[in-house]
Amino acid sequence: MTTYAADDIRSGLATAAPVRTVDPSTPIRPSQWIAFLEQPPTGTAPNGSRTWVARAANLVIAYTDAKAGDVFTRSGQPDEYSVLLYSDSAPVTVTAGGRTEQVAEEAFVVVPPGDSEVRVDADGVLIRLFSPRAEDLAAAAVNADVYAEPDPRAAPLVPWPDPVGGFRLRVYRLADTPIAEGRFGRIFRTTNVMVNFLAEEPAPRNVQKLSPHHHDDFEQVSLAVKGRFVHHIRYPWGPDATQWRPDESREIPTPSICVIPPPTVHTTQGVGDHQQLIDLFSPPRVDFSASGWVLNADDYPAA
Repeated sequence: MTTYAADDIRSGLATAAPVRTVDPSTPIRPSQWIAFLEQPPTGTAPNGSRTWVARAANLVIAYTDAKAGDVFTRSGQPDEYSVLLYSDSAPVTVTAGGRTEQVAEEAFVVVPPGDSEVRVDADGVLIRLFSPRAEDLAAAAVNADVYAEPDPRAAPLVPWPDPVGGFRLRVYRLADTPIAEGRFGRIFRTTNVMVNFLAEEPAPRNVQKLSPHHHDDFEQVSLAVKGRFVHHIRYPWGPDATQWRPDESREIPTPSICVIPPPTVHTTQGVGDHQQLIDLFSPPRVDFSASGWVLNADDYPAA
């Protein structure tokens, strides 16, 4: 079921074939609702930075209330990870692969495998995205037990092709790619994740312009960074009525994530005066990749 309105730019997306065929009796995982600041922090750094870690099937999110001077290192990181910077993010200095970049504006930063560090240059928010190959972080997630066994309905993470020119520190500044007519948000991908920086919305979402839709075999992680959101999720019925779940429609405090499992029907409604949502997908979406909307596609080939 996909009910995009005719004037929704996503209504023209090509349908991507599911990676696998799943028996309809396969249980659907429950959604995950994690309000970071309502949980005890996963860790605290020397200057007082507090970090919360949560995960999805193929993605680990580290959200940090960061304090100036704290340094976050990775030693022998097996694959790429990403740093998301939005308008409330801390400015950072990132060092990896023999390069150093200072980033003090909205940006998507890709950090190569190996050793790296992210130094916080002023107080603010630090958001990092990892694959579960960062086993220490995956194990530390507040909802790690949910993914002790793989979700048979979620496509596994198979890394996409290596970037053109090899792995290196890359910075994509959002000011270079403003929101544009005919393009959905600002979408970037790496070998293991796709990120869509949606526009900041200065008003509640029109209740007559919601977009309930579903994904056959991949999760969506909706990361709320500003404002107020209500997530609406409807679980389809399978042949086993004992596995049916009621609809979910509830608000979760920001900052937070809602992990939306396949193949639930879902839509998110901004209900505050000003809000911003960042959508995360792992593996990267084939349909978005085929749309021409991926802003760093020249650096990261499609699978």
